[in-house]
Amino acid sequence: METANPCRAWAAGDPILEAYHDHEWCRINHDDRFQFEMLCLEGASVGLSWRTIMHRREAYRAAFRDFDIEACAALTDAYLEAQLANPGLIRNRGKIYSVRDNAAAVKRIQAEFGSFDRYLWSFTDGRQIMGGWEKPGDVPTVTDLSRRLSADMKKRGIRFAGPVITYSFLQSIGIVNDHLACCERREECAQAMPNAL
Repeated sequence: METANPCRAWAAGDPILEAYHDHEWCRINHDDRFQFEMLCLEGASVGLSWRTIMHRREAYRAAFRDFDIEACAALTDAYLEAQLANPGLIRNRGKIYSVRDNAAAVKRIQAEFGSFDRYLWSFTDGRQIMGGWEKPGDVPTVTDLSRRLSADMKKRGIRFAGPVITYSFLQSIGIVNDHLACCERREECAQAMPNAL
């Protein structure tokens, strides 16, 4: 009988979350657009479950131009107001408007650092943080790294980026690899995408 993977326990039984665990979570990704998408989705999850957001992901992609940073920075008030009636989104005005605000902040970061990716990875000198935890309860929800990045992103105008959400964001883009030591995905998620720095 196959032993259940405890690393996957939070996703078990949900095909969307299982695919996210297996193919995206904690996997190094150097694409600014993807990083921006995860920043926005993590922000939308404040006060909610990740399951709720992931089941609305396609609606978010459709509403926010597949998270194209330039397109999101150019969204009008009228367009954002209209999204408050979009049943596929979390209809919170602050969260919806934060997509445009965060796109503008990311554009400023890109202008200063060359890319959003370069800015984010500068906090670890380009190194992935490998957790190596033995059981799910060992995995932290906040660290000194997430506190530092959260504080800096907030100063730069990024919204819905507290230290706990920032830690989840770091996992989502692979700067932190918190697959458990027993998880078969741990080592493959330590491999960078082809467009790595």
